[in-house]
Amino acid sequence: MSPGDEHDGYGGSGQTRTRLPEGNTGDVHGGTRRPARGSRSLLMAVGVVVLLVAAIAFANRGGGGPEGTSPSTGTPGKAATAPTGTRPVTGHDGTVPTGYAHDEQGAQSAAANYATALGSTDMYQKGPREALVRAVYAPEVADARVADLDKGYGDKALLGRIGLQEDGTAPQGLTFVSRVTPVGAKVESYSPDRATVSIWSSSLFGLAGEASQNPVTEAWYTDVFELRWVDGDWKVVDSRQTDGPVPVARDQRASSAQDMADAVEQFGGFTYAR
Repeated sequence: MSPGDEHDGYGGSGQTRTRLPEGNTGDVHGGTRRPARGSRSLLMAVGVVVLLVAAIAFANRGGGGPEGTSPSTGTPGKAATAPTGTRPVTGHDGTVPTGYAHDEQGAQSAAANYATALGSTDMYQKGPREALVRAVYAPEVADARVADLDKGYGDKALLGRIGLQEDGTAPQGLTFVSRVTPVGAKVESYSPDRATVSIWSSSLFGLAGEASQNPVTEAWYTDVFELRWVDGDWKVVDSRQTDGPVPVARDQRASSAQDMADAVEQFGGFTYAR
């Protein structure tokens, strides 16, 4: 996909995770990771917690791929995301690619694209956030997700710590960077109507520009998406997130704030596919 394609809306603006700071209500997106729980309401809460992880960790900060085999093919992890020639998507809903194949490959493609969309700058603005969430989540959970995420991402104190204005946009002269780049996908379980897919990704988050007090930093996460086949497409019903795996950083000189801002504006995003 070229940088100027119809999906650049979310790919170009990027994505990340967020953790609500300690002391915020309900520990939404904060503290230690939570295991899966039997209660549907608790699962919903965990799904919301997952989406807020990097921004909060960023707001509170002071100043090789996963191993294993694919359960369906028995091939090494790196082969699980090798290209297959299957068309990844057939359309889009706003800035979110949709219309995935009804198979394991389609589930992997959906999870990778949804991880990218849910980490984008759109998540910090009310209107774009609601449109994005309704495009990604199954109808039966979308309303609850919209309400919960409005509380998290719309929190003025959080936005202030990140360095954003109350409407979720960057101050004049700065570029808000929130971008997720999937490194690989793995099917944890699959049936014709449900799938669990893990996405290992790198994220960039911060404000680029000469006057930035919150420079762009990198983090690594693994997101696990519970997907359901709904009305001819894969949709998210629940998700959770863990840190890493994190590679050893190389001794490279950090780019200037202006170089980072220029790169984010000039390099578009991709539609990800198995």
